[in-house]
Amino acid sequence: MLPLKTQADPKPLSELLSHTLALTLAQAADDRKGKDILLLKVTEVSYLADYFVIVTGLSRTQVRAIATAMTASAADQCERHPLRKDGVSESSWIVLDYGDVIAHILMPEQREYYDLESFWGHAERLNLPSSSAQHPAT
Repeated sequence: MLPLKTQADPKPLSELLSHTLALTLAQAADDRKGKDILLLKVTEVSYLADYFVIVTGLSRTQVRAIATAMTASAADQCERHPLRKDGVSESSWIVLDYGDVIAHILMPEQREYYDLESFWGHAERLNLPSSSAQHPAT
């Protein structure tokens, strides 16, 4: 006999861990004054990852600082390290690939040109707990 279900099944542990990592990365970007922080749940529309975190840095130095802060926060709070990093030497678009979560830190010109938000526009946009993440770059 199957057990009766008294409440909805909770999210799978892997989804909770991915969501926590994505929020941690977004918060680290916000702490470094990243702009236009966007959290996309791409599970239903891509096999690449479960979440994308997209953020703008206003200078190459800030892009590097945001990537460094994200890496440190993920290690400290989630015990996770990126499987791959790309663009660190150029610093106009840095990608941190954690497998289930991919972070994109871009200069304004790259973000506008590649327009990842439109490319992944059919993905679910998640609200961030931080108010400053909602402010556009100036």
